[in-house]
Amino acid sequence: MFFVALCLDKPGHVDLRMSTRAAHLAFLDKHAARVKLGGPFLDGETPVGSMLILDCENESAARALLSEDPYAAAGLFASVELKPWKRVVGAQL
Repeated sequence: MFFVALCLDKPGHVDLRMSTRAAHLAFLDKHAARVKLGGPFLDGETPVGSMLILDCENESAARALLSEDPYAAAGLFASVELKPWKRVVGAQL
């Protein structure tokens, strides 16, 4: 089952994002089978959040995976919204 995670950064925390980015990217690489697509939200050139499409057994598994993200562990996010999602058009995930 797919889930979309909408993660918004705490205002003024771009330094925290950048200092944990390498660990975050390693986490995404390690979980590439379940993290199907992702990238930052931008305000101009500045990242201000993240969007991830996850393939997990259920919402609990998706939330558990998100909790392991170094961005989440560092306290970067002001909010995380998780929504079940169904692909209808576009690239196969």
